[in-house]
Amino acid sequence: MTMKILIGLLATVLLAISSRDAPAAQAERVGVIHLGGAFSTVVDGLRAGLKEQGLEDGKQFSLDVRDLKGDAKAVTGTAQALEQSGVKLIFTVATTATTGAIEATRNVPILFAVGTDPVAQKYVKTFAQPGGRITGVQYLAVDLVGKRLEILKEVIPKLRSVVTFYNPATAVSVDGAKLARAEAQRRNLKFIEREVKSIDALNNDLNGLKTGEFDAYLYVADPMIASHAERIVDVARAKKLPTMFHDQVLVARGGMASYGQSYFEIGRRCAKYVRQVLNGASPSNLRVETMDDVELAFNLDTAKKIGVTIPPNVLARAAKVIR
Repeated sequence: MTMKILIGLLATVLLAISSRDAPAAQAERVGVIHLGGAFSTVVDGLRAGLKEQGLEDGKQFSLDVRDLKGDAKAVTGTAQALEQSGVKLIFTVATTATTGAIEATRNVPILFAVGTDPVAQKYVKTFAQPGGRITGVQYLAVDLVGKRLEILKEVIPKLRSVVTFYNPATAVSVDGAKLARAEAQRRNLKFIEREVKSIDALNNDLNGLKTGEFDAYLYVADPMIASHAERIVDVARAKKLPTMFHDQVLVARGGMASYGQSYFEIGRRCAKYVRQVLNGASPSNLRVETMDDVELAFNLDTAKKIGVTIPPNVLARAAKVIR
């Protein structure tokens, strides 16, 4: 056996030993910040999308999920802690979480799912060329409130009064309320605005609701309200109050109707950005995606229990019907 062959065999043995004893590559940690409630469905979609992208949880990535349960004030400290802990990137859901994370961090890439214009919010320079450490997916939030009210009127032709809850300190909520107010005026509806600045204030208002006080509830884009929307669902069913929400997961949990974009699909769409950044891509070159697909959903069991009959022509337009 020649010296060249011996050297080759020795190299092969050493390589096998080193490969056997080498520790497995650590999964890259991805920080996730959301305000809870229905927003958790976005995280479910993100997990599913990452699996579709060929990434296995616990191997190529691991999600460090921070559910803030409606506490927007906790965003800053949470984002700082995630960056300091060495996460590869931070994924934020909704404007409140995104703005807070951007302001609280310095270097970590941020991928967002927001219902507002990221250029107007100064998150990115342009949709095509974000130009910094931030990019993601924009979905429709504020823009759909008028259509929700229009559909609610179709479902309940005798509709006269509609109530909503929102935090007046949140810009997106104020904009949504303004659009809803204008649409209500066009349709000669009484629009009752309950301004709530905390979860306690929301609960107090919900506890004080009386059966028959209003004809329906309309969701106006608001991260705090979205995080506790299931509470509204429960109270509305008990008070026989028709509801119109933004995501069909709330219809599945007892809401009467929803018109909006799927939170699950929003998360799934964001997975490709996470994969690209984990693979070394810079958010500055990743175009912001805008979602424009919208779905109508009804829960016929809830409608029956609260005494509402969905007109057949409206029901026929629904993408999802729960019976």
